[in-house]
Amino acid sequence: MVNKNILKIRKELDKLDNSLLEIIKKRTKLVDKVIQNKKFKKDIVDRKRILIILKNISKKSKRKKIDPLITKKIWKSMISAFIDYEFRNFNKK
Repeated sequence: MVNKNILKIRKELDKLDNSLLEIIKKRTKLVDKVIQNKKFKKDIVDRKRILIILKNISKKSKRKKIDPLITKKIWKSMISAFIDYEFRNFNKK
């Protein structure tokens, strides 16, 4: 049986996950606007911007005392997921 403290913590995690879903929804709407402003599929992947984002996330993570390996993995995964989303939705505009 799972102890009561873990159950409480998991409820908090579930609440946080719901907040993250709302943030992802807002981010998706912004990415939709970006897609509308790109002329060509080749414009979807901007390697320079990706490197800048990852460098900034690493700096901010260290400043906020968050393990930068966690945030790097999350952001790389998120960027990859949104690039895939852009490719899937590019022609639908």
